[in-house]
This record gives sequence, C-alpha cells and structure tokens, in this order.
Amino acid sequence: MNRAELFSQIQKKSSFLCVGLDPDLAKIPSHLKNEADPIYSFCKQIIEETADFAVAYKPNIAFFEALGPKGWETLQKVLECMPKDVFSIADAKRGDIGNTSKLYAKAFFESMDFDSITVAPYMGKDSVTPFLEFDNKWVILLALTSNIGSQDFQLIEDANGKPLFKSVLEKSQEWGTPDNLMYVVGATRGELIGEVRKSAPDHFFLVPGVGAQGGSLSEVAKYGMNSTCGLLVNSSRGIIYASTEKDFAKVARQEAKKLQIEMKDLMDQYL
Repeated sequence: MNRAELFSQIQKKSSFLCVGLDPDLAKIPSHLKNEADPIYSFCKQIIEETADFAVAYKPNIAFFEALGPKGWETLQKVLECMPKDVFSIADAKRGDIGNTSKLYAKAFFESMDFDSITVAPYMGKDSVTPFLEFDNKWVILLALTSNIGSQDFQLIEDANGKPLFKSVLEKSQEWGTPDNLMYVVGATRGELIGEVRKSAPDHFFLVPGVGAQGGSLSEVAKYGMNSTCGLLVNSSRGIIYASTEKDFAKVARQEAKKLQIEMKDLMDQYL
C-alpha cells in the first residue's frame, strides 16, 4: 500500500485507527478455546466487527510465534482475512545485520505480504535499509517509545544536548522517505510527540499507548497530526479485550466506533 492509498482510506473512513491484535490464549473468551484454532477465531471476529472503523491492523508477532509452527499458520490465516484495503503491520521489531535483515524482509514482505514491519534502529543503516528495498512496503522505525525502559537510552543527550531519539530521526531520514518510512512514537509522551513532528514533519507515526495505557487521543492529534493526517493510532487491549464474554466482538466494535467518532472530530478540527 502506498502513501496515497493509505491517506485515501483515512479520508474514506474518517479514521486513523489501527487495531492491535495481541491474542493471548489466557485472555480470549473461554468459549473459543474448544475450537480448532482459537486464536484465528478470535482475531477473525475482531477484524470482521471493527473493519468499518480501522484503517490498519497490527498483529503482534510474538503472540503467534509463541504457539510454534501452528502459530505461523494462524498468522497467515489472520493476514488473509483482513480486508484488502487496510494497512497491515507486522509488529515484529526486527533489527539484525544486513543479510539477516534481507531474509526477515523477504519473510514478511514476500512470503506473508505484509504492508509494513516494525524495526529497531540500534544496529544502524545496514540493519534497516534491506527492508526499504521493496516497492510499496514500509519500515516503521522505533523512535520514541512509551515503555519505562525507553528512558534508559532514548532520552540520553549528547554533548550538544540532543537526545538520542532525535539523532535516530535525523539519521534515518537519510535512508528512507515519507513514502516508505514511518516512526513509532508513544502516545503517553504528550508534548514530546510535537518534538518528533518537528524532526519528521512529513512522515507517518504509528502511535501506541492510547486506551489501556492511558495516552490521550486529543493530545496525539494536537501535537502529531499533519496535513495528510500522518497518524496511525493503535489500540489493542482497549478494543480486543473490552469483553471476555460471547459478545466480545460486538463490544470490540463499539469501542472501535467510539475511537473513530473522536478521530473524525479531530480530523475535522486539524485537517
């Protein structure tokens, strides 16, 4: 999916919602556990009920990898049941040396045909650029995350007072463009989203942390939205685990709709 197609979906649905698929066997509704593939049944129903409001889906690869070979089969089935006009994100956080990254890119972009993959920048250019060699595919680079440990490195300042995350933003824009490179920016950091936007005015941001993690959607839009929206705001637990009963998918739809309504208001305000 290219940039124009992604923005078209955002406009069509008046939404910049990404639904995170983190299917934990210990948390999914108990009535699904007797099915042949409980994780697939869970994700499929979530997707079917939220597709009117979501422009992207983000399977967290760890929840599938943990199930062994069958988990990879389930992941492929989940990917295939997504509507063709949504943006698919492999939340895999890869980031190894060049030859290994080439094979990771081939796995997720060719074998599974995801639109994008999350990548860690720590090992530098040769660990990132192999993912940027595919047409209409995206790298979503970790820039400023919302976990507590992010402060261990991302906010360290150099001799000139520049935090590490800004160096990552500046250097990585030598490798990719707003047409194939996005950034992960945590929603719980408020005004820091504005600092990231100054460094990357035209790039899309994938923003986790709204909902269960306490991030404010209005703050994200205030500091992060640009002329083509420039945001994919992810909600995982707040949608997929809003209910653990048989009505879980219907309740997930209600929660997704609430976010979409708020997103429409924010788009009307800032676009």
